[in-house]
Amino acid sequence: MRRSAILAVVAVMSLSSLGCMGGTGAPAPTLADYAAVLAAPSRPADDRARDEARHTAETLAFAQVRPGQKIADMIIGGGYFTRVFAVAVGPEGRVTAWQPAEFIAFQASYGESLTAVDALANVDGIRSPIATPDFPAGLDLVFTAQNYHDLHLSIAPPDTASRVNTAVFQALKPGGLYVVIDHYAVAGSPLTSANSVHRIDIDAVKREVLAAGFVLDGESAVLANAADPLTANVFDGSIRGRTSQFMLRFRKPG
Repeated sequence: MRRSAILAVVAVMSLSSLGCMGGTGAPAPTLADYAAVLAAPSRPADDRARDEARHTAETLAFAQVRPGQKIADMIIGGGYFTRVFAVAVGPEGRVTAWQPAEFIAFQASYGESLTAVDALANVDGIRSPIATPDFPAGLDLVFTAQNYHDLHLSIAPPDTASRVNTAVFQALKPGGLYVVIDHYAVAGSPLTSANSVHRIDIDAVKREVLAAGFVLDGESAVLANAADPLTANVFDGSIRGRTSQFMLRFRKPG
C-alpha cells in the first residue's frame, strides 16, 4: 500500500466539522456534519456527481460514520463508498476494502478498483473467496451497498451468507454496526433472484443477519422509489440508477 501525505492533509481539513463527534457519548451525526466530507477535493469529480442520487450524506449519517473509526467496506464494486469512508474517518481511522476473489477473476476492473483504493493512505485492500472474508478484528462498522444479494449468486457456496454474516459479527466490536443497502425484490421472492434480477427480499436479509446474532437497530426509506416495479434487472436501462433500495442497520449486542 502506498501512503499519501496529500490525502492525510485533506482528511484533516475536511473533517473539521466532524471532530466534535469523536469519542464516547458524542452526539449523533447530522447531514450538515458530512458537507465537508462530500466536498473534499480528494474525491473524484465523478464520485461527487453521484452524491445526490445516492443520498450519500444521509447514508453516512444512517451508518453513524465518525472520525477515527475502523470500517470495512464489504464488496466494494468500484470503490465509491471506500473513498468516502477514507475521507470521513480521517488519518486516525482505517478502512478495509474487500473485493471477493471471484469478482476479480470475473472482471479485471474489480481488481483495478481494489488496487486504486489500496493506494489511499488509510485504506487496506483485501481479496479472498466470497465465503471467507478476511476482516480485521475490532471494527466499528461493516458496510455493504447494493451487494448483499451477491452472497446468493450461483458462483457462491450455498452457505455463503451465513458464513459472511458470522465473519462480520466476529469482526465487529460489541455495539458495532452492520449496515446493509440493497435493491428491493418483490416480497417473498426466492433467493435465486440474485442471479436473475440482482435483487433480494428485505425480509430474507433480516432473517439471515438476525440469525447471526445481530439485533435490528434501524431502517431507512431514503433510497426507496415507488416507481420501481421491483421486477426488472437492476442493470436494465429502464431502471438502472433509479432502483428502489432499502437501508438496514444491525447492531452487535454488547
